[in-house]
Amino acid sequence: MATTPRVFTVTSGKGGVGKTNIAVNLACQLAGAGNRVCLLDADFGLANVDVLLGVTPPKDIFHLFQARTRLEDVLYPTAYGFSILPAGSGFNRVTELKTTERLELLHALEPLADRLDYLIVDTAAGAGETVLYFNMAAQERLLVLCPEPTSLADAYALVKTLKVTHGVERFRVCVNMCQNERQGKQIFARLYDACDQFLSGVSLDLAGIIPQDSVVRDAVMKQRPFGSLYPKSEASRAIARLAQNVGKWPAARKAGGNIQFFWKSLLMRNQ
Repeated sequence: MATTPRVFTVTSGKGGVGKTNIAVNLACQLAGAGNRVCLLDADFGLANVDVLLGVTPPKDIFHLFQARTRLEDVLYPTAYGFSILPAGSGFNRVTELKTTERLELLHALEPLADRLDYLIVDTAAGAGETVLYFNMAAQERLLVLCPEPTSLADAYALVKTLKVTHGVERFRVCVNMCQNERQGKQIFARLYDACDQFLSGVSLDLAGIIPQDSVVRDAVMKQRPFGSLYPKSEASRAIARLAQNVGKWPAARKAGGNIQFFWKSLLMRNQ
């Protein structure tokens, strides 16, 4: 019985914290280390994984439902060793899917189990239904925030919602756009203290601190992962350390050699 892929979300309480850029660069780093990686763009309203990579996939997840397209025809290989499951902007029906449609999604994605070491789910920002939908079922949640006070407040709100409403207790944290490591640790400490005081049972682990670095914006403008374009930069070294930490997370539980445990969890919790 094979070990199933490690499935984790990259999520945030607030937009503009660099969440998708972290997800893209993590996929790039993990694939560069020899892992089989797929990045699922689960921001169905404002999908931009393809934009950051400078690619234009001919199909997206929408086609799995409307055009009965095969998963193989939607998966889009990148030049960085990982594949993406793109989501066309404006595709916002996922929270309205009927049970039969959810089962169709489950069936379409099952083959990924034998092909992947990591499935990274880049969620939308906030605490909307779709964000909760994926965060509830993932094995791990990488919560991205930045030094802005609103980012900290919204990150706490997302943790609170997942804990109080859905019983999710474990979160990994990445503090992005920091002036230095000290600031990143201070931001994490503030989130940790708030959760420790008001949310009993929540576990937070500092997974990484990514510094403010001019190469990040430059890479975005060039539509390339900064870790690939500027491998010796401070931000790139930090994202490499984050990827190493991700690699140390506990292996996925066994589930019959397929990925059904992930998607069935989504189905059962959202009936």
